Amino acid sequence: MAKMVTVIIDGKNIQVEEGKNLMQVARQNGIFIPSLCYYEHIEPPLGTCRVCTCKINGKFGPACTEKISEGLTVEVNSPELLDTRKALVEMMFAEGNHICPACEKSGMCDLQHMGYELGVSSTRFQHLFKDRIIDFNPTRMVMEHNRCIKCLRCVVDVKTSEGKKVFNYQNRGNETFVGIDYEQEAKLTEAEAVNAMKICPTGAIILRGVSLAEPFGERKFDMESVQHNYNKKKKAVSRPAMMGKKIVATVSLAGCFGCHMSLLDVDEELLDLVELVSFDKSPLTDFKNFTNRCHIGLIEGGVCNSENVETLRKFREHCDILVSLGECSIWGGLPTMRNSIPLSECLEEAYLNSATSEPGANIIPYHEDLPKILDRVYACNEIVKIDYYIPGCPPDANHIWKAVKNILWGEEYSILYSEFKYD
Repeated sequence: MAKMVTVIIDGKNIQVEEGKNLMQVARQNGIFIPSLCYYEHIEPPLGTCRVCTCKINGKFGPACTEKISEGLTVEVNSPELLDTRKALVEMMFAEGNHICPACEKSGMCDLQHMGYELGVSSTRFQHLFKDRIIDFNPTRMVMEHNRCIKCLRCVVDVKTSEGKKVFNYQNRGNETFVGIDYEQEAKLTEAEAVNAMKICPTGAIILRGVSLAEPFGERKFDMESVQHNYNKKKKAVSRPAMMGKKIVATVSLAGCFGCHMSLLDVDEELLDLVELVSFDKSPLTDFKNFTNRCHIGLIEGGVCNSENVETLRKFREHCDILVSLGECSIWGGLPTMRNSIPLSECLEEAYLNSATSEPGANIIPYHEDLPKILDRVYACNEIVKIDYYIPGCPPDANHIWKAVKNILWGEEYSILYSEFKYD
């Protein structure tokens, strides 16, 4: 008979079988510890991502590698630990090119899901926009190294029927990457190849001809949090409520105007909002210049040229509160797909080598009246101070207006899990 011992998790005494994995015990007792590398059937646990970091007997360490013993004391949900885990996930987003709207795995991605669970609306770290090789050489797989977080799942778990590894670590230190043994990859059955794609916590392993795309609402991580707390009310921000009708300004920089379309997609509630807000400088009013000081400015799109920079600075000057609206504004979004390519190559492809270029055309447009294109697409907070972030591509209309009303009037609100999306 298994020996039962007492452990303490966040001050709660728990009777549990000795030798069990701490992650399993936490889950069985309704305690959420996030992880991107842990799988129950992989033994010993990988312990690579460190997203499950807890304070164990007074020392910081990964929960997934800890076995239960008598008197074990674990701290899970202190402010310091919550912020540490959030920072780790933010760094993964910033270090790789995780462009959710363009990713095959969006809605089925563990990294994306952990972003939702930890409430990541923006990252405190500057995105690196590395230009890593995409390996198209395998028979059926595509290895997208820009998305790999080196969790080791595929290296340890994906093997042929002969027990030979398909994936392996290559190089060392910061140059480490996951390589594929092409000969062994060709021996995988269809089911084994699909499993390799699914076991990856990001969209790094993609199988040709096999789509993970599902309608919104039916994807793995669309509707319900494992923490079951996204329907709980958020507390009102502690600031004096600004009474009366508010003046709102909006602008679309380097983006697709989708956030503005979502802004209007609140349907009949728009009639109520008209009584609460008026729009000043905005594509919605076609006002070219500010006519009033504005309570809030909503910024869609990133910054890709000199005109965007000037416009953004004017918004900061004329708005009390500035909000980045959507992925492009928050970190650059889809337009940043050019950030890993030299600007000269982008211009040559667009104006000289494009299939739509006129025969003999050999001029890249240049005039003093044309905005000067920047070396890369910048997030708005790299140019001016941004006060709040509303993520999504585009954000849900209800999410937008709940957040705006909270900012302007301190109105309490709840965000449904299905409303908090990066894609």
